[in-house]
Amino acid sequence: MSGRSDTILVIGLGSPIMSDDAIGLIVSEEIESMQLKGVETCQESVGGLDIIPVLCGHKYAIIVDAVRTGRYEPGTVIIFDFKDFESTIVSSSAHDVNLATAIKIGRSLEPGGMPLSIKFVAIEVEDIQTVSESLTPKVAASVKDATNAVIRIINEFDEEFKNQVEMC
Repeated sequence: MSGRSDTILVIGLGSPIMSDDAIGLIVSEEIESMQLKGVETCQESVGGLDIIPVLCGHKYAIIVDAVRTGRYEPGTVIIFDFKDFESTIVSSSAHDVNLATAIKIGRSLEPGGMPLSIKFVAIEVEDIQTVSESLTPKVAASVKDATNAVIRIINEFDEEFKNQVEMC
């Protein structure tokens, strides 16, 4: 695939049955319910190299996902740029590829199709091991903040796109 749509892609990652791991899916669904012009959403339970075809074809992407660092309170919303993960890119088995490595491989395989800019909205979670369709209370309380963070990034991408068009 080559070429990129100006549509902003919001990808919610996670598992709908593993408690807090569903937070990315829920935030993406919140954005979807707003029916924002120029924004496409999807909810995915993929990892590794399977993220490449999901990202391809868009100029801008926002990935929303659960993170467990232990450095923040559950429910804390953290925004990252792809550059923040470049140090985690490793050579490893195709069965054990982290997100940053998958994006780098995608950019090598599809340089004209992968997003020019990718941002991450990560939500610190408490429980991703319990089989449950419910979020823990602190993580559930963060849905609005995480949704607002995605909206803020969408607005930044819109502004960046407008500036690029004016320069042409």
